[in-house]
Amino acid sequence: MTPLVSGVEGQSVRTEPPDVVPLVPETPAEVATDVTVAAPVTPAPFLGRRRVLLLNATYEPLTALPLRRAIVLLVCGKADVVHGDSSGLVLHSATGAVEVPSVIRLRVFVRVPYRARVPLTRAALMHRDRFRCAYCSGKAETIDHVVPRSRGGTHTWENCVACCARCNHKKADKLLAELGWPLRTMPTAPRGRHWRLLAGLVDADPQWLPYLGESAA
Repeated sequence: MTPLVSGVEGQSVRTEPPDVVPLVPETPAEVATDVTVAAPVTPAPFLGRRRVLLLNATYEPLTALPLRRAIVLLVCGKADVVHGDSSGLVLHSATGAVEVPSVIRLRVFVRVPYRARVPLTRAALMHRDRFRCAYCSGKAETIDHVVPRSRGGTHTWENCVACCARCNHKKADKLLAELGWPLRTMPTAPRGRHWRLLAGLVDADPQWLPYLGESAA
């Protein structure tokens, strides 16, 4: 059922959160769950954009869920709140209240197939290089191929680095040997299951960082 969001002067606005593939099969009771947001008042778009970090029973990060799906897991007793939302929002239903979560944890361990190779995305590469240019250590704004693709370079973890706009423009299609530039560190593919989550993550709630490893800080 579509959740109701408290609006101005007691009015209710219906929102349509995006469809997601459930991690745990939903039952009719789960689908029937209806919640409303209590004070403080929150705009309707907030619910559609909000994501909640889902941890396995072992505290291993699994994915970032839409808020609606996270609430369903909590109401059905399949997960517990680890960290609540910093703004103190509370969701109320006809039979109880649920704290708006930032991080939740499954009560039962779920075995997830592990694929060793982390997909190369802009978000994950920026996290790997800590948002610092591989050449001058300035703030990174783009991605550069160490060996330019026009000269046979590949689009792989080992040949891509975070780079500032100034260095990217100056380097162009030249080799590092031609410029006399050193690399701060040799680029490698990151390892660890949490990197699969970082690969698709643009912004992370500060409360998520302890579960995503030092690379996300």
